Amino acid sequence: MGSGYEASVGMEVHVELATKTKMFCRCPTGFGGEPNTRVCPVCLGHPGTLPVPNREAVEMVVKTALALNCQVPTDSVFHRKNYFYPDLPKGYQVSQYGETNPIGYHGWLEIRPKGREPKRVKIRRVHLEEDTGKLIHTAEGGSGVDYNRAGVPLMEIVTDFPPDITDPEEAKEYLVQLRLLLLYLGVTDGKMEEGSLRCEPNISVRPLGAATYGTKTELKNLNSFKSVQLGIEYEVGRQIQALERGEAVLQETRGWNESTLISYPMRTKETESDYRYFACPDLAPMRFTAETVERVREDLPESPRARFDRYRRDLGLSDYDAGVLTSEIEWAEFFESALGQGVDPKLLCNWLTGDTARMLNESGLAIRDSQLTPSHLADLVRMIESGEINSKVAKEVLEEAFKSGAMPSETVRSQGLAQISDDGFIVEEVARVIAENPGPSEQFRSGKEQVIGFLVGQVMKATQGRANPAKVQEEMRRQLG
Repeated sequence: MGSGYEASVGMEVHVELATKTKMFCRCPTGFGGEPNTRVCPVCLGHPGTLPVPNREAVEMVVKTALALNCQVPTDSVFHRKNYFYPDLPKGYQVSQYGETNPIGYHGWLEIRPKGREPKRVKIRRVHLEEDTGKLIHTAEGGSGVDYNRAGVPLMEIVTDFPPDITDPEEAKEYLVQLRLLLLYLGVTDGKMEEGSLRCEPNISVRPLGAATYGTKTELKNLNSFKSVQLGIEYEVGRQIQALERGEAVLQETRGWNESTLISYPMRTKETESDYRYFACPDLAPMRFTAETVERVREDLPESPRARFDRYRRDLGLSDYDAGVLTSEIEWAEFFESALGQGVDPKLLCNWLTGDTARMLNESGLAIRDSQLTPSHLADLVRMIESGEINSKVAKEVLEEAFKSGAMPSETVRSQGLAQISDDGFIVEEVARVIAENPGPSEQFRSGKEQVIGFLVGQVMKATQGRANPAKVQEEMRRQLG
């Protein structure tokens, strides 16, 4: 960290759950749209309305809590978190409070920052609440509130104190791994740019070896992994400079300016007592039986870390290949589907992360939006494995599949691209090339080994790349020997 200081970073991550309706009413959820068109008396907090909990949202939080190695209480209640702000129509937010009351508590997530040992980041709680509305500031200086987002199911995941995260790189890796896990669980779309996943780090610094932690600031408006890393880096530096000037660090909420890459004060940070938490009288306690919890646990999908380890252990893939395949759930599912069609995993991985990835990058398409399917890749790899086509033809066939959606085997048959492995034909072609190229042939016989590439290339050129290159080289060496 330098300058004789060390940092501590607590992470609060808010996750909009992928339910079709809001937390306590049946208004639809969704991003964007005309302001205040997805609202009703319940989510607007009109007098006399009563909330009805969204069961799917509760189950999503239980699933997440178990995936984060949390304990799930037998009984859990909702609380009212009281504060007055224009985006909060009720004057309070339905949330959860307490050490062991939230749906998940006392868990952990393992992270593996690049070049470092694995590290467990302890999770204090995973709780369920409702989202707030959104303030809109106009160019003329006015402000309005869009309540479309108010009442959307919001899961909050809070790391433990004292914090396990001590630098911006660890904070970024934590958020990357957490988001990936949530995508595998299917509980959110994880779109940070749309606010589906929002990270609010709590940052403090203290002199090395100090017994007490420094005053923390909360950082908002971070909408990317890079912003999280840069924001924490800036805030750590700002606090160190303030302390070295003899100034006090204020406990406050600060915003992040993406253009200037600096933080700015927004408001003084509230304390827990300011919120006057109390159990919500309109909502009955939730009860989670052991049978319910075990049912959810048994239905958990394979985690990204477990899949990464399986790819290395069972499929023999490298750390790099396993990491690439598991870093996006769409890639992992595509790979799994193709692998299930009985092809070699390493060969499949090479063609997926190599030429397929290149074509997707060049076209700007996601793999789900392209015409390629797992069956296309499995069909291609199967022909390569059997020797029906070589790598040169495979590239051409894959590009055709990408453009037109044609199955590779159909393209090979219709265009006569099958690899030529007929021994008699190869013997004749090799003999012809040797006869037509006496100079290079003699050079090879006199010990100039690299000439073999030119001679083999002449055979491949004459056969339009269809001859089996391994057999051509073997026969070339035999005839020249």
